[in-house]
Amino acid sequence: MPDRILSIRNLRKTFRGRDGRLQTVLDDVSFDVHRGETLIIMGGSGCGKSTLLNCLIGEYVVDSGHIAFHTKDMKEPVDIVGVDEKRMNEIRKKFGILFQSGALFNSMTLADNVALPLQEHSIVDPSIIDIVVTLKLQQVHMLPHRDKLPSQLSGGQKKRAGLARATALDPEILFYDEPSAGLDPVTSASIDELIMDLSKKLSVTSIVVTHEMDSAFRIADRMVMLDKGRVLRIGTREEFDELRKTPTDHLTTREDKLICQFLNGNTSGPLTDAEGLSEYEKLLVAGEE
Repeated sequence: MPDRILSIRNLRKTFRGRDGRLQTVLDDVSFDVHRGETLIIMGGSGCGKSTLLNCLIGEYVVDSGHIAFHTKDMKEPVDIVGVDEKRMNEIRKKFGILFQSGALFNSMTLADNVALPLQEHSIVDPSIIDIVVTLKLQQVHMLPHRDKLPSQLSGGQKKRAGLARATALDPEILFYDEPSAGLDPVTSASIDELIMDLSKKLSVTSIVVTHEMDSAFRIADRMVMLDKGRVLRIGTREEFDELRKTPTDHLTTREDKLICQFLNGNTSGPLTDAEGLSEYEKLLVAGEE
């Protein structure tokens, strides 16, 4: 059995809508993340993938369910649901996050941005911090830009800089929020190569939220497909690729047809056929929630 670093069980998250009624965004979500793998979380706009990411990093309080981390220093898995903020902050040191925008501090140089987690969450000597910053920037090919401000960087460079900061504390897990968003195809491919390179060199587990299928199929070991807040399918990249290449008229179930439509970006199919759906489900299909 694969070594699990993260287990999600029966996760449920609701928000109160504009009309005051509770709307379920995640419904009974369960899956495992294996140590050292790259797991893709994908789905259409409004399917709940960004909400799921925020739950996994402890940003959102869930309604029910369990999110258990099992990093190397933990004798037993630790469920973050219900833990206090002090304990949650300790667990957060075990993972890094690459935000969609890079989320760099605009008033700080690139080197200072990368140094910040070390200054705030470690007792490393300043001279050692400078060495670590150099190494982290070197890993993402950004060392020549160490003294630049974020405003002087391109979109791809900001992503690389954000990744250098995310790895500053040598995390066991890296979360990526739409790493290819807003990038041209060549830059996107270079970020994908960097993700694969770091995963191999640093032996980290990568969890990537994306709707960019070219990127997903480049980097994935396994994939989780969400639809309307539920896990529709979990499988290997090869299994999803086989489904992607299957002619639609050879598919027999609505689920397979829906996944195939999403993977290929087709405009007709179950995802865009809103007949018989509730008003909220129609909003999800339209990407308005």
